[in-house]
Amino acid sequence: MELLITLLVFLLSSRVNSDPTQDKQALLAFLSKTPHSNRVNWNASDSACNWVGVQCDASRSFVYSLRLPAVGLVGNLPPNTISRLSQLRVLSFRSNGLTGEIPADFSNLTFLRSLYLQKNQLSGEFPPSLTRLTRLNRLDLSSNNFSGAVPFSINNLANLTGLFLENNKFSGKLPSVTAKLVGFNVSNNQLNGSIPETLSRFPEASFAGNLDLCGPPLKSCTPFFPAPAESPTAILPAGRVGKKSNKLSTGAIIAIVVGSFVGLVLLLLLLFCCLRKRRQRGAPKAPKPVVAARSVPSAEAGTSSSKDDITGGSAEAERNKLVFFDGGIYSFDLEDLLRASAEVLGKGSVGTSYKAVLEEGTTVVVKRLKDVVVSKREFEVQMEVLGKIKHENVVPLRAFYFSKDEKLLVYDYMPAGSLSALLHGSRGSGRTPLDWDGRMRIALGASRGLACLHMSGKVAHGNIKSSNILLRGTDHHASVSDFGLNPLFGNGASSNRVAGYRAPEVVETRKVTFKSDVYSFGVLLLELLTGKAPNQASLGEEGIDLPRWVQSVVREEWTAEVFDAELMRFQNIEEEMVQLLQIAMACVSIVPDQRPTMQDVVRMIEDMNRGETDEGMRQSSDDPSKESEGHTPPQSRTPPRSSRTP
Repeated sequence: MELLITLLVFLLSSRVNSDPTQDKQALLAFLSKTPHSNRVNWNASDSACNWVGVQCDASRSFVYSLRLPAVGLVGNLPPNTISRLSQLRVLSFRSNGLTGEIPADFSNLTFLRSLYLQKNQLSGEFPPSLTRLTRLNRLDLSSNNFSGAVPFSINNLANLTGLFLENNKFSGKLPSVTAKLVGFNVSNNQLNGSIPETLSRFPEASFAGNLDLCGPPLKSCTPFFPAPAESPTAILPAGRVGKKSNKLSTGAIIAIVVGSFVGLVLLLLLLFCCLRKRRQRGAPKAPKPVVAARSVPSAEAGTSSSKDDITGGSAEAERNKLVFFDGGIYSFDLEDLLRASAEVLGKGSVGTSYKAVLEEGTTVVVKRLKDVVVSKREFEVQMEVLGKIKHENVVPLRAFYFSKDEKLLVYDYMPAGSLSALLHGSRGSGRTPLDWDGRMRIALGASRGLACLHMSGKVAHGNIKSSNILLRGTDHHASVSDFGLNPLFGNGASSNRVAGYRAPEVVETRKVTFKSDVYSFGVLLLELLTGKAPNQASLGEEGIDLPRWVQSVVREEWTAEVFDAELMRFQNIEEEMVQLLQIAMACVSIVPDQRPTMQDVVRMIEDMNRGETDEGMRQSSDDPSKESEGHTPPQSRTPPRSSRTP
């Protein structure tokens, strides 16, 4: 019995200790020996699994991935630091200022599968330590200062699928690589000799810029000038040797001179084309929209776009870069977005949203705005305001990008989708209906997020609708998104951007306010209660909006007919539905001054009698509505009668 208790205590203690202590010490040692920017701000008192760029395994027992691209790392890679992460699978130090050679003890990273060191200033010969990492399947050393030969020992990496060595100073002949490569690039080095047959299947761009390389897919390795023919004197009769040999020698000389001249001209033309092509590659290109990201070769698909360095190379590119807000959790740059695979999530009134899966698995949402009319300075000022808003019920704005042709916003990806999809999607057989508790949690969370915008951020949302209420998980934790963007588009578009939810005064003034937000939120509550979209055609009278339809039904005392049929299967919730209906009807009052404030709405929802089982949902969170504890919300009116008995 004592042995069993001891074993249980040991297991419990091991589960509580969720911090990989040895890996944490190795990371702190690395950071202390490597100069870096303030983007890497690891808190030694926190778990290493919560640090920026660090990802642990599911049990949080070891560091699985370390990704610190473009964070200002400079100097040599210190030995006996990173090499102590014995279970590391992914390592990315891309786009930093690292110099010197790769430490020999990198050979200890025996579980490493992906290594991204491109766009640094690393030097020395091809690191022999890397040829011992037999599990490696992606190796990117491009855009550094490596020199010497590409060793035949690269064939030790039998699992290698991607090898990128372009933009270095590698010389000598290419070895015959037997690994089943999918991506390969050695362009812009000093390689010579014929291209091995095992590599000839890759495109010409994979070898361009190596003037002494030949063979498919490049030019043939056959000498430019053919070998001289056998001397004709050997087959001429003796009596005609002198006369004939003089004539043929003159022709041969002329042929050689002409051939040499033509060859020289062709060689100069070839050299000119190569130099021009290299100059074009070196010039920075304008950023490509995220929608075109699929057409850009990705890091995992093969060709590096390091020569199209969007974040540097000119003053204009430096000004037009991805701007992150303080306290963010991401470590990537604009080039990552351009190389990411993009999936359209939806097209809305302010732009198109994409799910972008970046290098090594990071997933974000990128919103590509359209019809922005403000200047860059005005855009940046508005972004600074929105980026400072932090609340658990607000989807944080993580970064933005502004150029003449593209305006991009970066948000967290919410895998559970939107309220619109949950409420209206797949209403056929087999659907799991959204229950009453879930709808109440969504209403409360969305109201708290909106109150935060009004109180802490002093920002009107301006585009409240069910597709902009996003869910974090199966517990229906709701957050508001796409907030505060109306000032970017001009007054002419405001009324169209909130169609179906817009307050009556917005149609006339084309200006959104806190009170118009309250109206839109009231329509959202009606949508939760009725299961009907505000622009749904099945509201009876043509042209009638959702608030007027609800008022007409309640006026005739058919209250039960208002509610979503899916709610009728749940017991003892009718009183609560009527209470929430009253709150919604107060919000959609025609007169703006008769509408409650959002902090009043939060308190009214919290004060609804939900019973002991939902006490956790009813208790207040850290939201701005708590700043007005002494304020009494307006008294609700007597509930309308219901034709359905409990």
